[in-house]
Amino acid sequence: MFPMVTGFMNYGHQTIRAARYIGQGFMITLSHANRLPVTIQYPYEKLITSERFRGRIHFEFDKCIACEVCVRVCPIDLPVVDWKFETDIRKKRLLNYSIDFGICIFCGNCVEYCPTNCLSMTEEYELSTYDRHELNYNQIALGRLPMSVIDDYTIRTILNLPQRKTE
Repeated sequence: MFPMVTGFMNYGHQTIRAARYIGQGFMITLSHANRLPVTIQYPYEKLITSERFRGRIHFEFDKCIACEVCVRVCPIDLPVVDWKFETDIRKKRLLNYSIDFGICIFCGNCVEYCPTNCLSMTEEYELSTYDRHELNYNQIALGRLPMSVIDDYTIRTILNLPQRKTE
């Protein structure tokens, strides 16, 4: 008789435990039901990047003194600086400056250590192309400033997303 009673008690405990697990799952589902969606509709809505975002590099040709500090601090020796020494004025003259963004790791060392501040990071992050050779930017392409997300009237900007609670 005792084995039958213990069997019913085990069955009762398992039933209560299963009901508790179902209730906990249902409560989690209900807690997620009243949250705002996190997904944005990308081509039509864009997030405003943070202040310290490392996007495409902007280059100002007139400020550069061809000191090659950017090449020396780059972990992969990426910027290509072509210059010619002018003997009459005893200074370097910059001929060409280019960066291949297919190889760039966007570390920001070149921007940080540039003595004349001719390099800066932009908020442009849409650099995808079908041909990797199009990612090699010369001084003309680097000198173009991208259109700000805030200024583009065709795009709805999202200032901040609802933050997830970390528990």
